Amino acid sequence: MATTKAGGTAKNLRDSNPKYLGVKRADGQEVYIGEVIVRQRGTKILPGKHIGVGKDHTLFARKSGVVKFSTVRKTNFDGNSARRKMVSID
Repeated sequence: MATTKAGGTAKNLRDSNPKYLGVKRADGQEVYIGEVIVRQRGTKILPGKHIGVGKDHTLFARKSGVVKFSTVRKTNFDGNSARRKMVSID
């Protein structure tokens, strides 16, 4: 016979590791080749001139220079126009 009663199990004691997403280099900041500029889920911020895209949609510098964020109009597949953020290197 058990010395303690059945305690049951807790269902909410697990937690996932932080993913450290977000903008890593600000507008006007100098970057070098290969530096990560934005870590994101999906392409919330679009790649512009001299910006590479990783397989997890990370945006990185393909050339040394100064980071520039801008807003562009993009036409969706259904014909609607939307404003999207874009990052490029000058």
